[in-house]
Amino acid sequence: MTWFKRVFWAGLGLGIGLAVWAFWWEPASVRVSPYSLQLEQWPKQCSGLKVAVLADIHVGSPYHGIEQLRHIVTATNAAKPDLILLAGDYVIQGVLGGEFVTPEDAAIELAKLKAKLGTFAVLGNHDWWLDPVRVSNALEQVGITMLEDKSELMQWRDCRFNLVGVSDFWEGPHDLGLALADIDAQVPSVLLTHNPDLFPLIPKTVTLTIAGHTHGGQVYVPFIGRPIVPSDYGETYAVGFIVELGKQLFVSTGLGTSIIPVRFLVPPEVSLLYLN
Repeated sequence: MTWFKRVFWAGLGLGIGLAVWAFWWEPASVRVSPYSLQLEQWPKQCSGLKVAVLADIHVGSPYHGIEQLRHIVTATNAAKPDLILLAGDYVIQGVLGGEFVTPEDAAIELAKLKAKLGTFAVLGNHDWWLDPVRVSNALEQVGITMLEDKSELMQWRDCRFNLVGVSDFWEGPHDLGLALADIDAQVPSVLLTHNPDLFPLIPKTVTLTIAGHTHGGQVYVPFIGRPIVPSDYGETYAVGFIVELGKQLFVSTGLGTSIIPVRFLVPPEVSLLYLN
């Protein structure tokens, strides 16, 4: 075999392997990824609070049907979180190879999530595009608390904190004034929203903002970056723990896919946050 043929077949094999990885192996996987966040203004008595974040589940996207959702719920419960936060986009429209799953069917499985402090949710842009009332009702009817521009005062051991939910930046009112109106200013606040583009508007009095929406770009190319991120800020708020101007944000890579069923070096995950 000539040198050219060796290079050709090696390149072809590598290309096929990468395609299998990106269009099947990685998007079909799921993992629970732990993150230890060192937060400013987070009280000592609140240290160690374990928060599971499930973002962009997109039930019905390829490899993420009801069976995969059951696996995600089982893996989340096995991590024994103190609090579970659902960061929106429970449904899917238009992804290649996907099949629509009703929010009612998805909610039946999400109802099996277990945490000492409960499960709380906001809506994402896909949920608004389908029907925000329908998706909210589906989740509330199985015992999941919706936090659309409202807050709850939480008690964990000797720790008190505000849990704030803000509606989607693209499609919802995202009324920060309403969401923060009833908080206890003497205790720290954790704010849940779908789209991290809200982050520049959030006041410094909020200890931590948690979001999804970006999917981490779904594709990360070493030395190049993330070619497509659905954000006006490019890769700035694409993924992970971000500290900016004295404020703190965590963006989960999420679980499902949107538009194209591909993930490369951005695996689906349940983000397990240890707040310290």
